[in-house]
Amino acid sequence: MPMPSTPAAALSVQSMLPVLAVPWLAACEGPQSILDPAGPAARDVTLLWWPMLIVATFVLAGVTAAWIVAMLRRPRDFSPEEAKRISRRWVIGGGILLPTASIVLLLGFGVPAGDRMLPLRSEAPLRIDVTGRQWQWDVAYPGSSVVLVDELHLPAGRPVHIHVTSADVIHSFWVPRLGPKIDAVPGRTNVLRLQADEAGSFRGQCSEFCGTGHAHMVLRVQVHTEAGFSAWLAERTATAPAGGDVPAGTVPGGALPAPAAPGGARTPPRLVSGAAFPP
Repeated sequence: MPMPSTPAAALSVQSMLPVLAVPWLAACEGPQSILDPAGPAARDVTLLWWPMLIVATFVLAGVTAAWIVAMLRRPRDFSPEEAKRISRRWVIGGGILLPTASIVLLLGFGVPAGDRMLPLRSEAPLRIDVTGRQWQWDVAYPGSSVVLVDELHLPAGRPVHIHVTSADVIHSFWVPRLGPKIDAVPGRTNVLRLQADEAGSFRGQCSEFCGTGHAHMVLRVQVHTEAGFSAWLAERTATAPAGGDVPAGTVPGGALPAPAAPGGARTPPRLVSGAAFPP
């Protein structure tokens, strides 16, 4: 079978490039894409991720090229002095200088970015308490009677401290487009600073396997304008029952009914503030 000519082969490869690029481009956006940030913390994560990907790609290409050259070139005899000198160069250059430079650059960008995600020390921003449990998120607004399940409301344009804990096992609170994730640990409260650039809807997810209902432990995040959030909080505070909002589908203690067995009928969606969400 005759081999295709070089121009024909190159044209064939070029015609396939858009098809090959579609999966990569499709992953750059979406409700849980860190490459589509909607807040300063998420933007810092993205700006740190891209240089790490680029450097890692060059390192992989360099190591692969060195391996191919080492496999294809003819063996060559070295004197003991030459072999020792070459080994010393590889140890110093590849084993000391390159890792040291990489770590210094990573810390130089990562430490300031991480500091901007820590709770503010000089201010007392809005506090929201989030408790993870199998398999839902309980959201409470201290100072009001508003308690939600699987629903978080935030104001746009200002930082919010999310106090995260767990009522049973370890969970992980994560809204990818707004910032990094943080563990929800029983008996401990971790604080995460979140801020959204503008109003919109986002999706959060438990990112720590926590049992059979883990995949459905989803958090709906609604970001309002400053005036819209104040109006929403005042309205919910005025209409919330004394014990807080208890969405349909929950049982005493906040735990959800046990999930259906594989292949069995699923429980009806829970009603959260008038919106239906699958369990």
